[in-house]
Amino acid sequence: MTGLWGKTRTTLEMIKWEHSIFALPFALTATLLAADGLPALRTIVLILVAMVAARSCAMAFNRWADADLDAANPRTKGRAIPAGLLSREFVLGFTLLMAAVFVVAAAALNRLTLYLSPLVLLVLLGYSYMKRITRWSHLVLGLALGLAPTAAWIAVKGTLDPRILVLTGAVTLWVGGFDVLYACQDYEHDREVGLHSLPQAIGIPAAFWAARAMHLLMLGLLFWFGRLFHFQAAGWLGIAAVGLLLAYEHAIVSPRDLRRLNAAFFTMNGVIAMVFLAFVAADLWLRT
Repeated sequence: MTGLWGKTRTTLEMIKWEHSIFALPFALTATLLAADGLPALRTIVLILVAMVAARSCAMAFNRWADADLDAANPRTKGRAIPAGLLSREFVLGFTLLMAAVFVVAAAALNRLTLYLSPLVLLVLLGYSYMKRITRWSHLVLGLALGLAPTAAWIAVKGTLDPRILVLTGAVTLWVGGFDVLYACQDYEHDREVGLHSLPQAIGIPAAFWAARAMHLLMLGLLFWFGRLFHFQAAGWLGIAAVGLLLAYEHAIVSPRDLRRLNAAFFTMNGVIAMVFLAFVAADLWLRT
């Protein structure tokens, strides 16, 4: 039992399950908007299962695909596979299990979610190889999380409304921007081993400006999204709060001082996602 608990704990640490807080609130936002309130409990549960399974599959596959790269990077050599805590075979098996859970949950939702599930997995798993071929891997990661609200909308409605794609674009730019900042930590290592990233390609100061531009565009898309869904005061306050939190995130890090990058990356982005969900939920509640 001790060995099983240790492996379970290591697996949860490997997939960073707590980071589901990034995409999940945006998926729940789309769920509420699609249902114009709360959908059936069964739908909510299946969306949560699909979200957690998809993200766990993507993270485990990333650790499997990047095991050799992680072993060569001082920042990541302590991860589960390079450190010998989990075997490649175990991680690959876990990846396949989570992929199966995701497809089963998608099938239980409706026919369109089932048909689209392989495409979602293609994006989620394909991201792991993007850093080998393009400096724009940050936006592929953004798309992997940005698909969450569109997928949740389809899960509720069974059809695609083009309006929800605006939120997917906003989340894509949000995640892409903060991943650019996060990649600044690996600037020297990426240059040495030939991996691609925006900081590696254009330098850290320019990468900071690129991240700021992505987040400004994100706010523009959120404003458009609010117009499309006829936000009232609470919804607009939510977008304003997101803007202020992003400004604070950029204020606590700089190209010359990356020490608070983890606080900006993990804490603030989780807060941003939850704040947006809370204000949109309040906006819907106040309309009734």
